Amino acid sequence: MGKYQLGEFEEVVMLTVAVLYDNAYGVSIKKEIEGRLDRKVSVGALQSALKRLEDKGYLSSKQGGASSDRGGRPKRFFTITSSGKEAIKQTKEMRDELWNAIPKPIWSLEFATVA
Repeated sequence: MGKYQLGEFEEVVMLTVAVLYDNAYGVSIKKEIEGRLDRKVSVGALQSALKRLEDKGYLSSKQGGASSDRGGRPKRFFTITSSGKEAIKQTKEMRDELWNAIPKPIWSLEFATVA
């Protein structure tokens, strides 16, 4: 395994920050994950993952301007750092290696269903 390790949810968050590019803030990240993956995301889990990824040096953040629709609170925007880019690249390479190692006959097997 490489130097960089991401959990499954961390990987999803990192990829979503990349997809959103310069519009990646808490609410937009949550909505994007829920919309694309049909998966509920709690605000707490997302905030914990963002903090962990920032602590690891994979994400950086900056505050945007305050807005009246948020009660004067500014949004915190996230971007991927060079270490973060390397982390998601290595994660993808590891997954690709595993996918490519699956023997072709496995795809023709019929799996028994559990009743």
